[in-house]
Amino acid sequence: MTGDSSAAALGRAPATVRLTAFGTDAVLVVADGALAERAEALAVAHLAAVDGACSRFRPDAEIAVLQGRPGSWVPVSPVLFDALEGALAMAETTGGAVVPTVGACMEHLGYDRDFAAMAADSPDGVAPVPAPDWRLLELDERRQAARLAAGVRLDLGASAKALAADRIAAMVAGFGTGVVVSLGGDVAVAGEAPAGGWSIGIGADSGADEVDEVVALSTGGLASSSTRLRTWRRGGRLLHHIVDPRTGDSAPAVWHLVTVAASSCLEANAAATAAVVWGEHAPDRLARWGLASRLVGLDGTVVCTPGWPSGRPSPEGSAMASGATR
Repeated sequence: MTGDSSAAALGRAPATVRLTAFGTDAVLVVADGALAERAEALAVAHLAAVDGACSRFRPDAEIAVLQGRPGSWVPVSPVLFDALEGALAMAETTGGAVVPTVGACMEHLGYDRDFAAMAADSPDGVAPVPAPDWRLLELDERRQAARLAAGVRLDLGASAKALAADRIAAMVAGFGTGVVVSLGGDVAVAGEAPAGGWSIGIGADSGADEVDEVVALSTGGLASSSTRLRTWRRGGRLLHHIVDPRTGDSAPAVWHLVTVAASSCLEANAAATAAVVWGEHAPDRLARWGLASRLVGLDGTVVCTPGWPSGRPSPEGSAMASGATR
């Protein structure tokens, strides 16, 4: 990510903060470098709160408490309520293509612990289990409480991470600076952007050194989903982390990478994930949604929907900021 701002013009150079969160890299670029320490402290605190509320790998997480009291209204923290509300909104927006009720599906496929601790291969085959209806998760805004039907397990990994990027960006921008937040490639931009926008690099996959394209982003969010990251084998089958709720299985790999720009990182994340589930219908559906997107097929063919800026070579020093969700 590169760019100059009015803060730089006043002698306050941008600063980059690098962290680790949710098992992935987190990067903050703060236009006013004098606010970097303050921004870092805010980000660390918020990311810890999100992890404590939403992680499905922590037995002490709030969602574990919620799942342990099926059928009961359970008071939840503002952080968890915000994440649940965002996940349900995206479930409705995507027509059920991206839902928070795929926790049991992920566990059944073998993704039942932090990805770094998973076995890359297992001879044990599994029969996929469809996800429960996402409407079995209910929210009561007045009481700030949630209710979950028996047997439903949640996976908020993707939506919670994207929402965290949005929230951190908005809070840091409240300090009076422009900011870019990237959480594992889920990117949110807030505050005053440099002239022409921030340069956001898009690579072949998250973690790759080479940048394929660079786009300018002045507000909103950018997110990518890949079927080549977070993969493992079970019973001779190659699986990936994006589940089709209708089948409970890894979605058929039509696209190897989908990148979407939207009004928020949460929306961009949901759209990119839904595109993998939609397969060959994704370009038309994203176009009807009005979202600029870039889809890379398994053979490397690139398809862009209206509004996607033309790619250009990476400028010297640009950093890749978008990758795969979750």
